[in-house]
Amino acid sequence: MNRSENSCVSQKMMGFIEKSSWIRKMFEQGAILKARHGAENVCDFSLGNPDLAPPASFQESLEKHAADRSPNAHSYMPNAGFPEVRQKVAERVRTDQEVDLEPQHIIMTCGAAGGLNIIFKALLNPGEEVIVPRPYFVEYGFYVDNHQGRLVAVNSKADFHLDLTAIERAIGPSTRAVLINSPNNPTGVIYSDEELDALAGLLLSLSRKIGRAIFLVSDEPYRRLAFSGNTVPPVLAKYPHSMITTSFSKDLSIPGERIGYVAINPEAQDSDALTGAMTLANRILGYVNAPALMQRVTADVLNNSVDVAIYEKRRDLFAEILQDAGLEFIMPRGAFYFFPQSPVQDDTRFVAALQEELILAVPGTGFGSPGFFRLAFCVEDEVIKRSRDGFKRACDKITA
Repeated sequence: MNRSENSCVSQKMMGFIEKSSWIRKMFEQGAILKARHGAENVCDFSLGNPDLAPPASFQESLEKHAADRSPNAHSYMPNAGFPEVRQKVAERVRTDQEVDLEPQHIIMTCGAAGGLNIIFKALLNPGEEVIVPRPYFVEYGFYVDNHQGRLVAVNSKADFHLDLTAIERAIGPSTRAVLINSPNNPTGVIYSDEELDALAGLLLSLSRKIGRAIFLVSDEPYRRLAFSGNTVPPVLAKYPHSMITTSFSKDLSIPGERIGYVAINPEAQDSDALTGAMTLANRILGYVNAPALMQRVTADVLNNSVDVAIYEKRRDLFAEILQDAGLEFIMPRGAFYFFPQSPVQDDTRFVAALQEELILAVPGTGFGSPGFFRLAFCVEDEVIKRSRDGFKRACDKITA
């Protein structure tokens, strides 16, 4: 797209379009390849769009609430969500996060993206910073910018775990929050109890030093997708100035329904004021409230999820194929992504080589980590199996 000072589109948005999500770009490229070669011949690992059907309990609840013809079934509710739904969610969060919080600490949102936006709207003054370990979901930068903040990316360790030294060096007078995502998109890493304890200790110390709280924001849409007995530690139990946001997109396989929530630690500095600010943000950002039907449905199925064993089986199958092609990677412990190292430094060049084999991947450049690429294995087993020879040929050609 040509950029012109005379364009009716803002210069900022023109810039965003130029560097916008590689994930969507590759998804669109996939549509072209599928039209040209047939969808059955393309191995599309570009988009984290879960292919499993929602649990049967979700469908049952959906049909039950859709049949409700009472006069106010689809009316507005309090901006933070239905009180009875927030009560049920609070009970779930108490178990997951090991903290004693009440319904007033829950805000129902339009997915985790809506949750992050109301968090940053409530937290950020112009120019304040949010620190994030790389690689990271590219749209974090857009969400922070939406509210006049600045995203500061810091390196992780070679195994993609937290580099506390890098985080400490990045924290300064303008730091407002640290944003983490575990299980991680794109690496599948789950941050351990020990490193989260160390992060909490660091943030407490630096908060005292600068005279105000540095908030820890945890984005957790993959919390229930953990493999091989791995568990996701409770962030709220580890650090008082914390909040989580999540969605039901991945564990219930309903990304198009745009439903999630924010949970605020009751011990956070100004927690009541923050809750009020986020509730107002829900309205003034245009969400008004999370979808009424989906609030009622998900409240019925909070303890249900898709069969994670299916994703784990696919992970193991894909790992064998990638190893056979000579690719190096960290085995994901959760979510449904691999983030292998590119066999050449230019990850976009390797992704182009994969396209020649009708394999769609996303360059690590799109996640702030050149030299890697992401593969989403939320696809049918046959698609993964069909990619075996293509990965081998692409690796052989580009390293010849």
